[in-house]
Amino acid sequence: IAPVEFHKIENIIPDIFTQGKVPFLLILDRVSDVRNFGAIIRTAECAGVDAIIIPKKGAAQINGETIKTSTGAIFNIPICKVSGIDSIIPFLKESGIHLIACTEKTEVNYTEIDYTNPIAIILGSEESGIAISNITKSDSVAKLPLVGKTKSLNVSVAAGIIMYEVLRQRI
Repeated sequence: IAPVEFHKIENIIPDIFTQGKVPFLLILDRVSDVRNFGAIIRTAECAGVDAIIIPKKGAAQINGETIKTSTGAIFNIPICKVSGIDSIIPFLKESGIHLIACTEKTEVNYTEIDYTNPIAIILGSEESGIAISNITKSDSVAKLPLVGKTKSLNVSVAAGIIMYEVLRQRI
């Protein structure tokens, strides 16, 4: 298995703008399951995400299972490790990135958000969701409606839904 090269988000964002693209970033706040992580990477690469940001601590490991679940997509999308999600938020905002936290702790439906501008979608861990401090630092919050008795979706499924809403609005 080839090693995964980590990138610096501080270098990636200027490159995205230089290419004339509208940044589409994904932030995974403590997503810890390697299969969820791999599935998210695979969908992100297919949906045109420019980079995935993960914390150095508390994130799923990149191992053979992650690579296998991503079907190799992990080699086609920049993965950026940061000391903490909260530490990179000021830089993202200064760069003109609109942060959107996907959480059930809102009444705003995900289809009510404009995803056509530079954005970073924040998704949280399987157990505890997005850290409250990262929700409060976000510019917008959005939820996926649930009508069944089950109170939450798998994070990789939720990621796929939201990423394809971004893609739908952009094309």
